[in-house]
Parts: sequence; structure tokens; C-alpha cells
Amino acid sequence: MALRCPDLPFLPGYTFNSMLGRTKFNMDPKFDFIGDGVPALVEKVKPNMFGPLSDKYPSLYPRGEVLELPSWIAFDKQILCFDAFFKETLQEVRGAPYAVRRVKIYFFLEDGTIQVTEPKVENSGIAQGTLICRHRIRFPPPMDDNFHEMIDLNIGKEVEFYGRVFKITNCDRFTRNFLNRCGIAVPDSLNMPGDPYLELRIQETGTGKKKGKKKEDALGKFLANDRKVLRFYGYWDDQETVFGYLHRLEILYYLADDTIEIREVSSESCTKTTTFIFLHRDKIPKTYNGLPNPGANCTSTVLNVLGPGLQGGRFIKDPLSCGVEVTEYYCEKDLFIGSVINCYGRKLVLSDCDPYTREYYRSKYGLNSLDAIALPEDRHAGVTVEQKERELPPWNGYGSFEDSAQNCITVEPKPPHRDFKKFLNLDRIGLDSHILRFEAKMISKIPENCTRQFVISYYLADDTIAVFEHGVRNSGFDTKQFFARRAVALPGQEVFTSKPPITYTSQDMYVGATLIINSFKFQLINSDEYAFRYMEINEHQYPKANIKVIMGKIREKLRPTYKDFVAENMPKEKASIPYYTLREKLIGILGDDFTEHEMITISRAFPADVSTEEKYNRLEIRAITLTELKRGLWDDVSRLREYFLMRDPDKVGVLPKQECYVVIRACRLPLEKELVEKILEVIQKDDQSNLYYEDILNFVNRDVCKLPDVAPVNIKHELSCIKVIEYHVSKMIDWCAFNKFLDLEDTFKDTRGNNTILKLKQ
Repeated sequence: MALRCPDLPFLPGYTFNSMLGRTKFNMDPKFDFIGDGVPALVEKVKPNMFGPLSDKYPSLYPRGEVLELPSWIAFDKQILCFDAFFKETLQEVRGAPYAVRRVKIYFFLEDGTIQVTEPKVENSGIAQGTLICRHRIRFPPPMDDNFHEMIDLNIGKEVEFYGRVFKITNCDRFTRNFLNRCGIAVPDSLNMPGDPYLELRIQETGTGKKKGKKKEDALGKFLANDRKVLRFYGYWDDQETVFGYLHRLEILYYLADDTIEIREVSSESCTKTTTFIFLHRDKIPKTYNGLPNPGANCTSTVLNVLGPGLQGGRFIKDPLSCGVEVTEYYCEKDLFIGSVINCYGRKLVLSDCDPYTREYYRSKYGLNSLDAIALPEDRHAGVTVEQKERELPPWNGYGSFEDSAQNCITVEPKPPHRDFKKFLNLDRIGLDSHILRFEAKMISKIPENCTRQFVISYYLADDTIAVFEHGVRNSGFDTKQFFARRAVALPGQEVFTSKPPITYTSQDMYVGATLIINSFKFQLINSDEYAFRYMEINEHQYPKANIKVIMGKIREKLRPTYKDFVAENMPKEKASIPYYTLREKLIGILGDDFTEHEMITISRAFPADVSTEEKYNRLEIRAITLTELKRGLWDDVSRLREYFLMRDPDKVGVLPKQECYVVIRACRLPLEKELVEKILEVIQKDDQSNLYYEDILNFVNRDVCKLPDVAPVNIKHELSCIKVIEYHVSKMIDWCAFNKFLDLEDTFKDTRGNNTILKLKQ
């Protein structure tokens, strides 16, 4: 028999001819032809009792003549989906003989397998999900030799899977279209029957679902209202009590979490400097009956404890929260002008609000009238209360005064507060160390102590002092830290008092000053270049380094005797006067009011053109350098040359000082930093102060201008700022510049024929 079915797709158990559109039937369905040779499914062939079906319907074309596609390719990922239900008997529930359970039946076209799943329902109490795993399902006996096929599934039909009868009520759109194309009529969807068990639960509980505790969306509220604050102004009238007064308050309501913060305003202008916290940010309960008992604010209640003690036992919580009182808190609806807030027993009245709060209530609640109300009369207006300074107990001498005072202020031990602004401004910034270093000597009755050398460092960041001792050879004293860094109190003060001691400041540090540190007396005899330069730059803070103040003081003292002063000290050959000569004259005129630091400032302000000889010249520094390189077994001049050429791509032959320093340190020359600095100072330079690196290569090359080795020296000490500090002070002072700055030439106007300044210039 030849069947012409051009629109019939592949069915499980059939072979699909993709080229000619022919189909050969080799299973049990029987077809009849209606209208123009269109086949229609009329009945199913009954199977034999002892084997497979014997009725076969051969195709018009033999097998192998046309191309055949396997089913797992032709119908890959194509599934027929049906909605169904089955009834489950409930013998233990009165009034509900059965429960209706809704399922979905999936028929996989690629292999004819079936899967049954039940959608999960929350709080159903039934193990839902996959009821029947995906596989081919047989008919119930006595037809269990055959399997359920696509034609067995349709709306309105009942199918039996493993003893359960499923009633199909609906299908999806794809299934309906697919069956229609196969020539299978699909009826309309059926209504799902009612579930008597669900109706019984609704009657008993009111709803089919268990109501849980309603949780507020705190995160969503925070994201929507963050940084939104309602500001009210109010007052608390406490004038009826003893020492009471009218408290002006500022109430801040945070919309993000319904918390309230209250500040007390000490003046009419509400600023951060004139307010302090009246109540920290928290929720305020509407009713206040006193402080809660211990455990009243706990989130859960323990009914009993089972087991030996608290450790290792079991706790039984109260799921019903019996005895828990619901506390109502103030919200934005309770706040309006004229309302009274019970703040833990204090009646706070809201009298006014800011423009943002008015606009918020107008747009959300439609309140347009938010006029301010008058405050009650303040009986204590104009009365000033003298605030006494807080008096601390006397210091016992242990630790620092600040640490002991901090322990008296707070019970919790906290470190003393530092001046953070001063620390940021005067802490080390690059090469600017903000440390004033002075050379000092000890004043003592013991002769050995008078020969000891000290370096006193003053730290501007926190006004602390540290003393270091430099040991002299064969003196019996080592190089070590003599006094640890800390603030030093001025002598002559009472120790065991409640007031903080007065400590040394940076204005007390100058050359010639006398310091008493830990019962040792020191005299500052010199300083480094950084200290002199820092004081001169900040001359408004250091009068000892202010040349205008110094010369003004000298001018007032010299005005009556200026003629005699010029006649006695006027140089004859050169327009310069020795440092010590002018120092002795000024000390004789000013007395103890004139210090060594002021004289050094004058010499630095009016230096004469006198060349100063360095401690070590170029040859001596080169001899020390070659000796150190020989001791370090370094002889790699070629590599050093490569590094210099790499830094000089234009081959100009010069590099900045910093670049030369980086190259020398990168090549790991066994030289101290102080010696490298000295080498770069004596190297030849161009007009822009750049260094000729070829001169550096010749400087460290032992084959060029050989020099004899020298005895090892302490480079850090010999080349440090303390050893060369004396060469920064000019030994000669420009006499003309000194007198010009004094500006006392008007004292010569009443003298005839005496023109000393003109004669000096000639």
C-alpha cells in the first residue's frame, strides 16, 4: 500500500524521508483516507499476545533508496508539554477526601521518552519536583509490551503511569500546532477542578498561605532617603527646677532609619561651634516608664535550659514571644510645629523648622501652614555664668604630664592628643626635616664633662628634644644617645602641680643659650646650616635671627656714641672688620642683651668677600676616595662610563648633580654618602652648574694621576655638618654694608669737615 503524506512529520517508530517527503509506517496505527487521499488515524492495532506486532505497512519505496535522518537530529530539543492533574486520596483529613495535584507531562520527540514533574508550591508540605524521571513508559497490563506514544497524549484524555491516572487539561502553543500538523485534532483546554483540601485550609486559616512576620525593607528605605534630614527647632523649659534654664534645641530627624538626634544650641546662631549633643542619634519611644530591666531588650526569650549548665546545654526559645511589649517610636508623622515630644521624661516642644522640612511636608502631606511659634520668656536671659577651668589632681611624677592628665579626664586609657595641624605642617617633607640641630657642650664642675661633645636636636613637629653624644677618641665616653626624645620642662617650676609644665620652645633654641636637661646644663655653641637658614626664613618667629630687630636694637644703643664707635673701629686698609673685633665691641655696648646667635646673623647678613678655605681640598678628597675604593676592591670604571653614557643620550658630556649621584649609587661604589656629596662638590661644573662626568671618571680612576694611600679616617664624622659648620660663618664683616644698614649718618651733619663715610669709601 502506498500512502502519500507530504505534511506528516516524523513520529517515533516511523522513518522520515527528507528528499521525497514520503513516510513508511511500520508500527501499529491504522490509517484511513478521507478527502483527496489524506490519511486519518482511525484505530490502534491490538498487539499479539506472544510477540511484537505482525501487521506491517510497507512503504512505496524500498529502504535505502532515499536519505534518512535519525530522530535525534530531526527532533532535537523539541518537547510536547501538557498540563495535567491527578487526585491523591486523603484518608486522615476530615472534609477533604482527596487533594488535586497539578503536574506537567513532557514528551520528548527525539526518543519518545516521558517525564512528569510537579511544580513546587511554597509551604505545601509535599515532596514536589520530578515525580517520574525521563524514560519510555509502558502501558499497564495486559498491554505492557507497548509504550506510550505521542498519539496517546491529548487534551481530555486520561493516561495511567505506574498506577496513577493523569487527566490532561491543557497544552502549550507549540504542542497544539505540532499535533495539528500531524493531523491530530486538539480539543479546547479544560478547567482545572477545585481542590477540596486547599478550600478547607482557606476556611480554617483565612488564607492558603502562612503569614510570616512582616519585615521592613530597611535597605530600600536607606537607599531612597539617605542624606535626607528634617530639621526642627524647639525648646525644653526647665526653669521650674533648681538651676534649670530654657534649653534651645535643634532636632534632626533622619529619614533613612527614623532616628532622632538632638543638639542644644548655646546661641541663636546655630553652628557646630555653638552646639553640643543633647541626645545621641537613636529612636525615641513614645512612652517612657523608666529604664528597662536587664534582658528586657533581648530579641529572644529562653524558656528553659537542658543539659549540665550553660556550656554544652540546649536552649529552648519562645517562638510565640510571650510577654514581649511592642514599643512605638516617633516617626515623621508625629513631628510638626507645636507638637510635644516625650524625650525620656522631658517635654520637648517643636517651635520652628527649616525651609527643606517645610517643602517636604507640603509636597508629601499637603501641609502649607507651618508657622513658627514663639518661645517662652527666658528668665535667665543676660545672666552670664563664669566657667571655671577644670582642675586636675596634682601630677605624681610618673610618666609624662600629658599621659597622666589624660587618665584623669577619661576612665578608659587613651593616648594624649597631639597637635595634628602642627604635625602636618612641621613634619619631614622631603629634604626639609624641620629639625634644628645645635652643637653643645656640657657646663659642669667635673673637668672631664666639659670636654664632651653633644648634638642637641629640636623637633619642630612636637616640640621635643633629643641629645646625642659624640665620643672623642681616648676620652672615655662613647658615641651614644644621651637623652631620649621628649619634651623638656623649663627649670625652676613646681613639679607636683595640676597645671601643665612650661617646656622649651623653638624660640629658646639659639647659639649661646643655656639649657638644663635632666639636671645637666648645656650651652649651645654652634648650629648647622639648616637651622640658621630656617630661622632666617621664619624671622618673624625667631628674633635672634631677624636682622631688622637686631640692627634696630644696635641702632638705639649706638645713636648717642656712634661717632666714637666709628672712629674706634673704622678699618684702615680694607672695607671689612674682623668678626671677633666687632663682636667684642657690640658686647661691650649691649652687654648681656647681645647673644652669639645675633652676632652670627650679622656676619651672615654682611659677609665680606673673603674666600674661606675648606677642611679638605680636591686632592685630599680624591686621595680618601681612591683609598676607600681600594679597600672595597672596586675597579669597574668601564661600567661606570656605560651608565653615564646611558644617562646622556645627546653626548653633551654634562649631567645634573642629582643624575650623577644616582649613577654613582646605582653602580654600588663602596663610598659613604657624605663622601659622594663631597666628590660632587669638587667636580668641575659648567655655567648651569651641571657636572662633567668625564672628570668624575678620572677622579675615581687610580691609573690617572696616581696618589698615595692615606690613613683611614672617620668619614661620617670628618665630613659631617658638625665639622664643617665653622666654615659657614664669615670671619670678616663688610663694614660699609653694616653702617649703611644702621642708617646713622645724620649724626655727622652737625660736625664740620668730618666726613668719615666719604673718606672710607675713597
